[in-house]
Amino acid sequence: MLLCASLLAACTPLPAGLSQQTGTAPPPPLLPLDTLLATVGPPAVTDAVADNLAGRAARLRARAALMRAPVLDPATRARLAAAIARGDA
Repeated sequence: MLLCASLLAACTPLPAGLSQQTGTAPPPPLLPLDTLLATVGPPAVTDAVADNLAGRAARLRARAALMRAPVLDPATRARLAAAIARGDA
């Protein structure tokens, strides 16, 4: 079925505006990073954007703290350890 779908997709015409010659254009010139950075101004970070990012960072830190916490509470851990010792698990 995947083979049929790929064969059908290969037979579809190119979208309007594209030609077979699209892959023959010369690649864009490579510029030094300093030249590119000189043409760009400093990032426009408003107070609203900064507050949004700070809130997202705080939520991610809280999630990371939850992931570092033990998965099993002490009572469940003790019950499982006892079952393993008895050979039930």
